[in-house]
Amino acid sequence: MVAPESGGRRGTRLDLTQTLVISIDAMGGDHGPTVVIPACAKALEGLPHVNLLLHGDEARLAPEVARHNGLAGRVEVRHTGRVISMEEKPAQAMRRGKGTSMWNAIEAVREGQASAAVSAGNTGALMAISRLILRMTGDLDRPALVASIPHSKGLTTFLDVGANVDCDAARLVEFAVMGAAYHRAAFGVDKPTVGLLNVGSEEMKGHEEVREANRILREGKIDVDYRGFVEGDDITAGTVDVVVTDGFTGNVALKSMEGAARFMYAELRAALTTGALTTLGAMLARSSLLRFRDKMSPPPAAPLLGLNGLVLKCHGGADERDFAKALTQAATLAQSGFAAEIERNMRRLPAALETTGAASADGAA
Repeated sequence: MVAPESGGRRGTRLDLTQTLVISIDAMGGDHGPTVVIPACAKALEGLPHVNLLLHGDEARLAPEVARHNGLAGRVEVRHTGRVISMEEKPAQAMRRGKGTSMWNAIEAVREGQASAAVSAGNTGALMAISRLILRMTGDLDRPALVASIPHSKGLTTFLDVGANVDCDAARLVEFAVMGAAYHRAAFGVDKPTVGLLNVGSEEMKGHEEVREANRILREGKIDVDYRGFVEGDDITAGTVDVVVTDGFTGNVALKSMEGAARFMYAELRAALTTGALTTLGAMLARSSLLRFRDKMSPPPAAPLLGLNGLVLKCHGGADERDFAKALTQAATLAQSGFAAEIERNMRRLPAALETTGAASADGAA
């Protein structure tokens, strides 16, 4: 392993005050620089106002960068030989994380050198290090991972999809507030509708935490357009704009949907390539099939909501197309101001929860 050089800077030096800058963990994920660098070149074609900070092993990054003329003058490589593996536990990653490509990418956001950080690396480590470096806004304890799920009319904001396995009622209410703010900023919906994921729409169904969160949101003291319980099929039906659940349920649901989408696309492709005539038909319908694939595939990056800074988690197996989309998503969110809105709402939330709780206690008496 190359000796750690957490602060090294070589090659092109960007003027960090002149444009939007995205900081990248260039060593993260299953493929590292072989996917990240071509993805950077692809993304920058459509992002003329964006420059990039790449954190990782310069010996591996520099040759890849040199292969792409579009990166000249728009990328700064900051060397570090240390990388957090996909297998490391969060506690271990935090102990040895300083000076790694992931740590340095996030630290650039804290220091004001970048407006967002993107990594396809270890999810648990990314969440733990982001929380340590950037801290949480308001009284939040842990960030939430949010995914955008396609449906016939647009996208459903779905959270949490893996950051918080166990959630009490207050945490679910926080997710509702954060999800609404994110959806408004990301998709331009003035008053997003919000639902709580449950095993049924009836008030008496579900475990205690989800029923209590439902009661708090129904009291109307929280500034969200709450529509009550929704079920699993409502996520892809677009019944509400934002669907809230705990990280365990959300992660299982997300991966189930991703697997189903891959299965359907693979089966459709196989069915259309079984003979000469069907293959010819598939070739003629290629653009439609690609649109179908894109429609079925959720955005490849999940922002961590609730941090004092913007961090996006791209999935570990991301290909060039996926990572390029993640960078475009990061640039869009960095300019939206949604993080400031979340912070404002989070600071008002404790008083609203306290008022609601007091009203409930009075009513019970």
